[in-house]
Amino acid sequence: MNDIDNIPALMAEIGAKARDAAAKLAFASGESKATALNAAADAVWNRRAEIVAANAKDLEYGRDKGLSAAMMDRLMLDEDRIQGMVDSLRAVAAQDDPVGAVIAEWDMPAGLHIRRVRTPLGVIGVIYESRPNVTADAGALCLKAGNAAILRGGSESFHSSGLIHACLVEGLRAAGLPADAIQLVPTRDRAAVQEMLTMTNSIDVIVPRGGKGLVGLVQEQARVPVFAHLEGIVHVYVDKAADPATALDVVLNAKTRRTGICGAAECLLIHRDAVDTLGRDIVTALVASGVRVHGDETLCTIDGVSPASDADWGHEYLDMDIAAKVVDDVDGAIAHIRQYGSNHTDCILTEDDAVAERFFQRLDSAILMRNASTQFADGGEFGMGAEIGIATGKMHARGPVGAAQLTSFKYLVEGAGTVRG
Repeated sequence: MNDIDNIPALMAEIGAKARDAAAKLAFASGESKATALNAAADAVWNRRAEIVAANAKDLEYGRDKGLSAAMMDRLMLDEDRIQGMVDSLRAVAAQDDPVGAVIAEWDMPAGLHIRRVRTPLGVIGVIYESRPNVTADAGALCLKAGNAAILRGGSESFHSSGLIHACLVEGLRAAGLPADAIQLVPTRDRAAVQEMLTMTNSIDVIVPRGGKGLVGLVQEQARVPVFAHLEGIVHVYVDKAADPATALDVVLNAKTRRTGICGAAECLLIHRDAVDTLGRDIVTALVASGVRVHGDETLCTIDGVSPASDADWGHEYLDMDIAAKVVDDVDGAIAHIRQYGSNHTDCILTEDDAVAERFFQRLDSAILMRNASTQFADGGEFGMGAEIGIATGKMHARGPVGAAQLTSFKYLVEGAGTVRG
């Protein structure tokens, strides 16, 4: 490999290898890809002690950088989380191969038979922060969809990601697939990210997965198409027709289960008529759970609630904080979400079907939920095995991006000596 001080040359070499590998993966069998992923899962589990040891170095690095408790939680790997990684690899391996799947087919009067079939995108660049399990998820999903992957993990997860990547390469070799099908950028130098954003000759799509700073940078500077979500500003609206027990359970889970993930609730909206019957109990329970509630004028009368500032609306805390506001009705909730949301995930808690339908129809978030925790905003929970991220744009990949969303399509047209008059 080229001298690592020469980042442009390094990235050009990685790009060329990825392009060559992608050409081979485009016609690789589903069986070979499944073999590679299952072998990678075996390698991850067999090397779990090494991965935990590498992760300890990353955790030390994160502490030295002053990462928050939530970010340290995202970075940490233990045996349970490694088991989750293994399960995700096997789940992706077990899925139907999307490549070559017929999306639609029809006959034309002129005598043509036309099929629209799934085809790989080519080379996918993934830029991510902190969570080392993204190395496994992103590599697996790209491979499943017949794409080569260039992975640039966060500086915090450098050691963990390196070992997980080595396990993926073991799987590729076991299946006789190109080892360059999944490459990890071997440097913390941010110049490598800048190079990736301009590699239009070798990268077909960039997927940024991380905080607002990273994703905003990628969206502003990339010359390569981007699948991105900028933030997970997730709202939960408690309607006056919400079931009290359901509302309490869902709000607490949505906020506190894991605060550092993009599906964590960041703003609680409460129907004015439900403040005394539901809202106060929910807010009190959040405070009792250790959540710092930033409330509007009405909710500030509750013990433990601090006054919200304008900056609290539309803020992604990724921590034990939540903004809380009283709205007049579902239309007030919709208006607030339209103004401050990020089109990621928003939830309504109600037993009124008409109100729920209005919420679903009039909001255009990538994921809309009813009476379910927003912590389910996850490709694995959607049956995709894993996700490479949650896209909030309007391109063909929207919501959890699994293997099928990492394909494009082509038309296969067959005739019998058919000519056009």
